[in-house]
Amino acid sequence: MSICPKNKSSKARRDSRRANWKMTAPNLVKCSKCGELMMPHRVCKACGSYNKKEIISAE
Repeated sequence: MSICPKNKSSKARRDSRRANWKMTAPNLVKCSKCGELMMPHRVCKACGSYNKKEIISAE
């Protein structure tokens, strides 16, 4: 079996299908300890804390 379209897809239909494939901006939240912008549910790169607890020692 090979891919064999029954009818030709128009340029508009093809382009509208491809229009949904896009990147989204990352959702950023403020760190509760230092106020730096960070990705949610991850350790803060600035202060090394998560959920108001220090996980990584900051330098």
